[in-house]
Order: sequence, then structure tokens, then C-alpha cells
Amino acid sequence: MKTIHRIALLFTLGLLLSCGGKEEKKNKRPELGEAPVEAVKKEVPKSTEVPASKRITLDNKGVGSIKNLALNATIDDAMAKRGEAIFKTNCTACHKTTKRFIGPNPTGILERRSPEWVMNMILDPKLMTEEDQCAKDLLVEFNGAAMSNQNLTETQAREILEYFRTL
Repeated sequence: MKTIHRIALLFTLGLLLSCGGKEEKKNKRPELGEAPVEAVKKEVPKSTEVPASKRITLDNKGVGSIKNLALNATIDDAMAKRGEAIFKTNCTACHKTTKRFIGPNPTGILERRSPEWVMNMILDPKLMTEEDQCAKDLLVEFNGAAMSNQNLTETQAREILEYFRTL
């Protein structure tokens, strides 16, 4: 009697083990006119697109109150010094002039962006990231770290822009 119970128990365990667990996927043979499974899978090529922080968009003035801004041929040192002080107080938590940080490095920004774009970004970053494609791309590139509005005046933003010209 014990032998019959043991055989029944082993049979039940064997049945449970054979039915449970992962299913092995078997390679299905392609039918006539059907591509093999391996041929359907394609590798996604890596993007060769230039990152937003390196992209040159000098013709884009951005979205905001600054429509036209003419820069003097020479840098106003007093204005740049005031801009440096404002930048160090308000911006260095996220921006470094020597490297990429939470936000982009502003060094050489005027070689990539128009003065109007920079001013609009400083004055209203929320509007820019909602409506300007380059600002949207920067937001994505910098992992969604949105630039906070520092509530600066146009004069203060212009002083920061002048400081950026010295970098």
C-alpha cells in the first residue's frame, strides 16, 4: 500500500514539474513568403544627431519678449562684471563655466545661440521649454532638469549675457 502511495506521489510531482515553469520558445519555421524571425529583428542604429547643447541655432530667437537685440562690437566690462556677480549668485547651483553640470555650460553660448534666445531663456525658461524646440531638446538632454525662473529684470539678464560674452 505504501508503495502505491509513493508511486502516486512521484507521478503527481512529476506531472506538476513537467507542466509548470517557463515555456521554452521554439523556433517556428517561416512559411512561404514569410521572413525568418531573426530577419525581422533589426538593430536600432545609434543616433548621430548633434546634442542640443552643441547644436548651432543662431537664427532662432526663441519665444518671449526679446525680439531684437544688437550687441556692441566691444564688451562693456562694467556690465559684464555685474553680470558675473548675478550669475555667481543665481546660476552656479546648476551651471558651471568650466564643465557640463546640471545645466549646460554657458561658455561659448553666443557661438551657438542668438542673443535674443539667451535673453528669452534667462527671462522666461518655462515658456521657452514649452514652446521652443531647442529649449525642449535641452530639457531632454539634461534629464528633465528644468531651469528655474530667477525673476530677473531685462537689465540683469542683459548683464549676464554680457558676462557670457567674456567666457
